[in-house]
Amino acid sequence: MPRGHARRIDTPALHRPTRGDRLLYSHTVVAQGGRMVFIAGQLSRNGEGAVVGRGDMRAQIRQVCDNVRTALAAAGADVADLVKTTTYVTDIDEFFKHVDVRSEYFGAEPPTSTTVEVRRLAAPEFLVEMDAIAVVA
Repeated sequence: MPRGHARRIDTPALHRPTRGDRLLYSHTVVAQGGRMVFIAGQLSRNGEGAVVGRGDMRAQIRQVCDNVRTALAAAGADVADLVKTTTYVTDIDEFFKHVDVRSEYFGAEPPTSTTVEVRRLAAPEFLVEMDAIAVVA
């Protein structure tokens, strides 16, 4: 199914990554040409630079996703153009309690995704960081 200029490929040979009825990520996305957009790691800072959601993983995921969406828009793209995200978290168990937030942003056909637990991020108040790659016409 098309996602902007990318096509998601499902194969029965790979486990379907779901939680409930939500697809968490796609195993394979093929870019159909266009220009590539690379989004640097986004932390839970708002436009004024203040940390959003201190100690609250859910609030930080939401702010990070907002920041990714804002960065995409600045490049003339949107979440439908995403082909890959990498998310770094300080507590993967806590992160997986809130995967519904990602689904709100990335929809029924999410990009490929890797999530990695790390000891810490740029400062102790940050719990989540996400970088992204998109392909735009």
